[in-house]
Amino acid sequence: MKLKTLFAASLMLSALGCSQEEQAPRDMGSAQPPTAPQAVTLVEEKPVIYQVMTRLFGNTNATNKPWGTIEENGVGKFNDITPQALEAIRKLGATHIWYTGALHHAVVGDYTQYGISNDDPDVVKGRAGSPYAIKDYYSVNPDLAENPAERLQEFRDLIKRSHDAGLKVVIDIVPNHVARAYESLDKPEGVRDFGADDDKTVTYARDNNFYYVVGEDFKVPESDEYQPLNGETHPLVDGKFEESPAKWTGNGARAAQPDINDWYETVKINFGVRPDDSKDFPELPEGFADKGFAEHAAFWADKDVPDSWEKFRDIVHYWQDMGVDGFRYDMAGMVPVEFWSYLNSSIKARNPETLLLAEIYTPERYRDYIHLGKMDYLYDKVGTYDTVRAVMEGKGSIDQVVEIQDSLADIAPHMLRFLENHDEQRIASPEFAGDAEMGKPGMVVSTALSAAPTLVYFGQELAEPASEDAGFGKASRTTIFDYWSVPTVRRWVNEGKFDGGQLTDEEKALREFYQRLLNFSTNSEALRGAFADLHVFNREHGEGYGEQQYAFARWSDSEKLLVIANFAKEEKNLTLQVPSEVLSAWQLEDGRYRLVDQLDETTEVELVVSEGKGKIQLALAPVNGYILQLQR
Repeated sequence: MKLKTLFAASLMLSALGCSQEEQAPRDMGSAQPPTAPQAVTLVEEKPVIYQVMTRLFGNTNATNKPWGTIEENGVGKFNDITPQALEAIRKLGATHIWYTGALHHAVVGDYTQYGISNDDPDVVKGRAGSPYAIKDYYSVNPDLAENPAERLQEFRDLIKRSHDAGLKVVIDIVPNHVARAYESLDKPEGVRDFGADDDKTVTYARDNNFYYVVGEDFKVPESDEYQPLNGETHPLVDGKFEESPAKWTGNGARAAQPDINDWYETVKINFGVRPDDSKDFPELPEGFADKGFAEHAAFWADKDVPDSWEKFRDIVHYWQDMGVDGFRYDMAGMVPVEFWSYLNSSIKARNPETLLLAEIYTPERYRDYIHLGKMDYLYDKVGTYDTVRAVMEGKGSIDQVVEIQDSLADIAPHMLRFLENHDEQRIASPEFAGDAEMGKPGMVVSTALSAAPTLVYFGQELAEPASEDAGFGKASRTTIFDYWSVPTVRRWVNEGKFDGGQLTDEEKALREFYQRLLNFSTNSEALRGAFADLHVFNREHGEGYGEQQYAFARWSDSEKLLVIANFAKEEKNLTLQVPSEVLSAWQLEDGRYRLVDQLDETTEVELVVSEGKGKIQLALAPVNGYILQLQR
């Protein structure tokens, strides 16, 4: 049975005291775990990233008219994110705050009085625009400023407020594509815009920033179902956008007229990858997967690289100088790994503490992007998120979660864990679990499995269901394209008090659960230490333990935890078996030991150790999770 092999290997690695980052591949089914415990190596930190859609966060306008204008529906501002708001987010357990949509992206609003050119709704998604169609990499969204002329200063002030509250600031960098009408007003002296020096007579040249459809003009996509601004009359909505020659579209579509389902509002950046996918830049030598940032930076120091590489290096350095502490890279897997080595090593040379997070969905490339691309963290979407979600929906087995964790064992601390973000459906939406309470066991598992960071999307902790169509954005996902406000967040904001005064009792209780879990995770040594799976052992030997429960052990030299989640919708009475290898690693002799749940300190259970075997009698509440700490 495959799960037997996974269990034996898991115990051996934990007993050896290895951090997950040091673990070898788990092809160890016949090995016997040692009996003598050794010191546990701790991963340095376990961040919690709180993601806010900046445009929506502070908006208390309840109108929420589909396709509503900024005047009708309102918009959140940088200044709405007050010291009180930031203090409440920090107390929730966050260490970092990710301001999604902060950079200046294409919008429909008229800011020509500030020197900003109008964007054509024919190539803008929604009315408020996609935060991933960047128009000016050296500025911020004018919608978010009280005074658009001072928008950069208002964002600097927000960075300072965030730092004063003890939060590090993360923003998006979107290297794969930019808005079709890219134009930077705020670029430093000497910086040239993307495409300004391109040779447009050729499809490809190494130092061109874009790819071109030579001899053809761009044509706006056609659709029988979609109309810009929902068919509203607008002087620029005419089915035309001037671009000659046409550029390749952001998702790589090469036609002069992209499909309506392509990323037609954006254009693809050229990183020195020829149209036949061959590389037109130096490659890293053998052995560089084992080398650090300094050696990667030294390798690139004397190399001639494509112009787009240098442009993005200057962009991230600009934001570092402004005080930004981390970058979330959109669609990082569409950009060559050598570029990431070049960029990330330059970032770490300036500030080794900068957090680097990549959106990537191809597991076979994870290790290259960590070891060669020098990423700190990658999205764990197609692994842990997808499998835990399936269990929450009653469509999958916890056994699959065990196998996913085994496949990620050597890189576990690098895999960002989440159950919501701006791309995913809300837990409370009918299209997902339909009930935010179903998120409790999933959050306990996702948060406690490894030393990886945890991401929480604003409103997740309030049971936000995203139940309304906003216009371009549809129900189940909180819109990123429209002027809108988020009902549960509005009630938590409570007219600027940020005290949850308008929340229901159920919403308050859910937020308290998240606060206990997240604060425990950032402070726990054990959650940065060793891991042993208990699921496989209990599937074979546990009493009443089934496929809707999931248990594992986490520990450090000073802290011992048993984590168990019940995904079933009914109470579950069972006897959890703790194998001798874990008892040995914890140095537990025969006797009785008290364990207290760190998420509800009124819950206590007893671990009985007899003849080298451990048992715990448990009554698990429906859809709940427990972090049981051994009391000495």
